[in-house]
Amino acid sequence: MTVQYFALFDTAIGICGIEWGPRGINGVQLPMGSREKTLARIRQRHGGVNDDSSGELVEASPPAAVQYAIDGIVELLSGQPNDLSDIALDLDGVPAFNRGVYDIARSIPPGKTVTYGDIARQLGGVELSRDVGQALGRNPCPIVVPCHRVLAAGNKPGGFSARGGVETKLKMLAIEGAAVNHTPSLFD
Repeated sequence: MTVQYFALFDTAIGICGIEWGPRGINGVQLPMGSREKTLARIRQRHGGVNDDSSGELVEASPPAAVQYAIDGIVELLSGQPNDLSDIALDLDGVPAFNRGVYDIARSIPPGKTVTYGDIARQLGGVELSRDVGQALGRNPCPIVVPCHRVLAAGNKPGGFSARGGVETKLKMLAIEGAAVNHTPSLFD
């Protein structure tokens, strides 16, 4: 049985979570509105109720490398330009295409943005834009893999799967000082 560890921590946007295993950090949870909801989401993502394939989930004090990541996330979410690119992730089991998307996203500096199409072109063609969006929607380590810095065509926010949706994305981009073309519509 594999043991998966996690810790919760405070940030400027709420309580986040981080998960790690024997090979490193493999999950980051953005705030869900309360400590209990963030914890419930970590448990849900980990496998829910007694899924033997998921192993054991244990809250623990973070080792040095994980604490380093937590400190970087807290800095970034408080407005300090930490790009988090030196945080080692364990993305074993993540499809190769998604890892390629995440590698490109991790190269986007704080305060800057690219579009889904920009990443798709780097991976072979703009027709992969939807696949890029789907990969980012499945990002296990948001903020460390800065999917919030990836926008739709015309530098519009596009979607965001974290709690709060586009508003959370816009808040994170504002903290970083990024310019986004967002004109609210009747459907926002």
